Amino acid sequence: MNARTILRTISSTLAALGIGAAAVITLNLRGEEPLPSSPEAFVSTPEQVVRGEYLARVGNCMACHTTQGGAAFAGGRGIETPFGVVHSSNLTPDKAHGIGQWSSAEFWRAMHHGRSRDGRLLYPAFPYPNYTQVTREDSDAIYAYLQSLPSVGEANRPHALRFPYSTQAALAVWRALFFAPGTALVAPTQTAEYNRGAYLVNGLGHCTACHTPRNALGATSDAMAFNGGLIPVQNWYAPALNAAAEAGVKEWPVQDVVALLKTGVAPDGSVMGPMAEVVFRSTQYLTDADARAMAVYLQDLQQHTVSPPPAAPPAASAMARGAKVYEQQCAQCHGDQGQGQGGPGAFPALAGNRAVVLADTTNLVRVVLQGGYLPATAGNPRPHGMPPFRHVLSDEDVAAVATFVRNSWGNQASSVGAIEVYRAKERRGM
Repeated sequence: MNARTILRTISSTLAALGIGAAAVITLNLRGEEPLPSSPEAFVSTPEQVVRGEYLARVGNCMACHTTQGGAAFAGGRGIETPFGVVHSSNLTPDKAHGIGQWSSAEFWRAMHHGRSRDGRLLYPAFPYPNYTQVTREDSDAIYAYLQSLPSVGEANRPHALRFPYSTQAALAVWRALFFAPGTALVAPTQTAEYNRGAYLVNGLGHCTACHTPRNALGATSDAMAFNGGLIPVQNWYAPALNAAAEAGVKEWPVQDVVALLKTGVAPDGSVMGPMAEVVFRSTQYLTDADARAMAVYLQDLQQHTVSPPPAAPPAASAMARGAKVYEQQCAQCHGDQGQGQGGPGAFPALAGNRAVVLADTTNLVRVVLQGGYLPATAGNPRPHGMPPFRHVLSDEDVAAVATFVRNSWGNQASSVGAIEVYRAKERRGM
């Protein structure tokens, strides 16, 4: 290869890199308008603050922006991701560490464009891919509420991300590929109630953040929305909201969906795991009208067919062992035929229970190991719970009883192996 060819190759490579960098910068600035040259005088009203408090609950902001034992909204909670730990920021009006010097326009830019006051790109552990749909009016109300909170001088903790995920350049490329600012789409042929539900589910409620599978770079796809997926690092499976075989509610009475959102309990289901925290901190505070709007929208989702591969018959030895464990540890509450007892929210039936026969066995194994706890809500203030069995049962016993309940009383699903139990314990440091 002569010198001229080498120079041409270098020039072509540099030109391609320059074009790529320009494209990334352009895509990261799309839709952004310059901030006002001087901060606007923002004067909130008491009604706006009250509305902002409600909207902050709908968005479940406190859950991430409050560390255990810390002051509300003072940040510091470590959010584990496959790429490292992202620490939530201080949202109190502290001028040194919080958002006390932020303008409402800068706060809106963070919500809508995922960009901080100083221009840095924000990591999507803050779900701005969903919050971008929040209106400026609602953003201003949340801002007004946060500015009304007591100031907390809690310094923000630096993120602990691996290279290259720790760089703004890598984040800019991710955003160029997977993020575009937008607004909530209004379906003109649908009712105002439906459109309100769509706005809450897809925007502030950010339901797709968990109930949509993520690719290797942690991004979701609109084409796969609500199809269910494993929540990274937490290792809970968020079931599909658009499939009757998983967590779809299309055939439920609308009042049952409302009850599930507001109390965590319905005649045909209840919430545990991460969804219990969502109900406890967020959806129980929905107005009846907003809960119904979300229910109406969720019932109208285009249905997705879940077709797990045919399950091989379970081993007779596993069923026998599982039956013995079930009789000793489970039948007293769940019934000798898996029929449950005590009504909704008490001891659920395992026979015909779609959560028991999910193709992904993560949740079932986790509940047996760690127990299952419903949220305490105004509508269900004294919830029942299931104790953990990780100190009582061996990995083989857990696998056997899980296999037994998945293949008894008309249930039919794949067997659970001891290795699945071991991996579940290893992931959670049990």
